[in-house]
Amino acid sequence: MDRDEVLDVFREAGALLEGHFLLSSGLHSAMYLQCARVLMDPKRAERLCRALAAKVRAATGEPIDMVVSPAMGGVIVGYEMGRQLGVPAIFTERVEGEFTLRRGFEIPEGARILMAEDIVTTGLSSRECIDVIRRYGGNVVVASCLIDRSNGKADVGVPLVSLAGLEIPAYEEDNLPPELKTLPAIKPGSRGLK
Repeated sequence: MDRDEVLDVFREAGALLEGHFLLSSGLHSAMYLQCARVLMDPKRAERLCRALAAKVRAATGEPIDMVVSPAMGGVIVGYEMGRQLGVPAIFTERVEGEFTLRRGFEIPEGARILMAEDIVTTGLSSRECIDVIRRYGGNVVVASCLIDRSNGKADVGVPLVSLAGLEIPAYEEDNLPPELKTLPAIKPGSRGLK
């Protein structure tokens, strides 16, 4: 799938939103990609993740033993990436503000891990998830996401494979463009829903 095909899938799902959004990173944006709307349809999720899994295979050239994703946004993508790659998929979740493994999840020592996300903006959640994977003995060989909002600028500490990269400006609250200053900010993500 090329970038335009991926964006068409988001548009068809009503998941490419315009307005004034407060992202989980704390930054503001005039565009929001609501992955949950795309991934609620198993056929769309399968199509997107099959294409992403092919890109991951081509980029790594080595087998993946397990997929680990950050909750909440990465859970469905991580599961479907595990299904596409034929490996187990688990997720980290926040406990008192920090990612950790729960639910009896374990990472075998030295396991080759794909860290799978839905959207990467600054890379913070990805880096936090990767830190947990390493703390539990995993070897993160590659990270992936459906959409890289940084268009290659976010550094997650390992190679990042995305299905589509976009250059979507994001702003600090004290540096909003005039068109965003006049609109109320909506926080549509999984942390702090309005």
